[in-house]
Amino acid sequence: MSIFSRVSDLVKANVNDLLDKAEDPEKMVKQIIIDMEKQVREATQALGQAMASEKQALSHLEKAKSNSAEWENKAKLALQSGNQDLAKKALANKVQSDNNVASLQKSYDQISMQTQELRSRVEILQQKLDEARQKQNMLIARARMAEATESVATAVSGTNTDSAFSKLDKMEQKVEAKEATAEAAASMSGDTTFAVDEFKELETNQAVDAELQRLMNEMNGGN
Repeated sequence: MSIFSRVSDLVKANVNDLLDKAEDPEKMVKQIIIDMEKQVREATQALGQAMASEKQALSHLEKAKSNSAEWENKAKLALQSGNQDLAKKALANKVQSDNNVASLQKSYDQISMQTQELRSRVEILQQKLDEARQKQNMLIARARMAEATESVATAVSGTNTDSAFSKLDKMEQKVEAKEATAEAAASMSGDTTFAVDEFKELETNQAVDAELQRLMNEMNGGN
């Protein structure tokens, strides 16, 4: 039956197929559960209809058996009254009732067997649905973990040019470039700095010489 084959296909779905084919595995898993629940409801409704047909067939069979028994009782009553002709007529009706019983019994047995098979299938579907519900959270968790792992790997590898890590790397490169430019400028101005330092040293030496001469003059009596 299409109901059972479709649900069987849904049950066989695994997380790898979900990750490969679905843009949102979490929604896909939830949709599978919804589809399975729908199929179980449909199968349960079909079972209900089959059980109703079985009940109706049993009612017809019991009525036919009762009718056969009634004609047999009438035949016995006719014989007790010494009326064989009337007894034969009753038995003729009983034979017809027996034929009807045999036909109804065959029909009932077939319907009963089909109903039992359908009941077994519905029970299996319900079990698989229960298993799927138990696996639902696990599958969703695995899908989320796979997505998180992929995001981290992409960030670390730098293949995502819009990631914060990639932007930070670009900023570091700009800072390094500015540092290199500043270092080059400093090295080019090194000679000028050295010349300025020499002039300062010369001025200091002149001041020291002047102080030395002043002290010598004072010690010599101002000469």
